[in-house]
Amino acid sequence: MEIWDAYNENFEKIEGITLVRGEPIPDGMFHLVCDVIVRHKDGTYLLMQRAHNKSHGGMWETTAGGSALQGEAPLECAERELREETGIAAHNLREIGRMVNRCAYPSLHIMYLCVTDRNKNNITLQNGETIDYKWLSRDELLKMEENDIVSKRIWKFVPELANK
Repeated sequence: MEIWDAYNENFEKIEGITLVRGEPIPDGMFHLVCDVIVRHKDGTYLLMQRAHNKSHGGMWETTAGGSALQGEAPLECAERELREETGIAAHNLREIGRMVNRCAYPSLHIMYLCVTDRNKNNITLQNGETIDYKWLSRDELLKMEENDIVSKRIWKFVPELANK
């Protein structure tokens, strides 16, 4: 069972309220999601392919990330998710944007950018979460079919990709 803190739409923690993954989120409350865009120093972007048994299975993620656990600060969450999903242990993440998602499962997203010089062949896949990865140039990423990509938030938060 995954436990989360509750937040209001201003990204402020609501004390004394606990949310549980899979249970309905009360009106006016949100859970926090931290996403990390990984760009290599050579300018390419890391994409991870979702495991087929996951929602959106087989599609490509443009971010590493997930929900912040109860008591976890946003930057801690981003660093943990990046390490779990890619094997990259980075402490140089830079926040690049925020968004509120008022869908059926309300969430707040904090977007981070990780610029790395890691060996591109040394990415660790998270068992049960991802099955493949690839590095794409800006032009290759822009040419991808939108229905092949799960998280399209990258287009909003990375200026060089904003013309998608």
